[in-house]
Amino acid sequence: MVKKNNEDKEKLPTELQAERFDMLEPMLESHLHEVREFSKKKQDGVLSKLKVNLINRVLTEIKEVLKYDPTIEFLDLLDDETLPQNGEAVLILGQYQAAMKQFRSKYYGWNSRDAQTRWRTQERP
Repeated sequence: MVKKNNEDKEKLPTELQAERFDMLEPMLESHLHEVREFSKKKQDGVLSKLKVNLINRVLTEIKEVLKYDPTIEFLDLLDDETLPQNGEAVLILGQYQAAMKQFRSKYYGWNSRDAQTRWRTQERP
């Protein structure tokens, strides 16, 4: 029985992953908002290389936080060679947003033992 608890505990994010998640989530939301605005004006407009690189820095960090989550299989970076259209970027960023929402709902919530909402982590299951 103890082995099962250890296996379950290992599936939880670490405190560092939770901290990184909390830092990256608003950055993703900001990028998604901006790209959606670009897309409303011109859906087939192409993102600049600078924008792609800035967004990919955040996406790379998010992939690191979610590296053990099953959603990782569906998360791609923006192509910095062919430069995506605004609509394509919205789609990719939306996938990241959905993966992060799912991750949060899985590991963040009410903890009756502490009488507060918090991350369930390996250090504090």
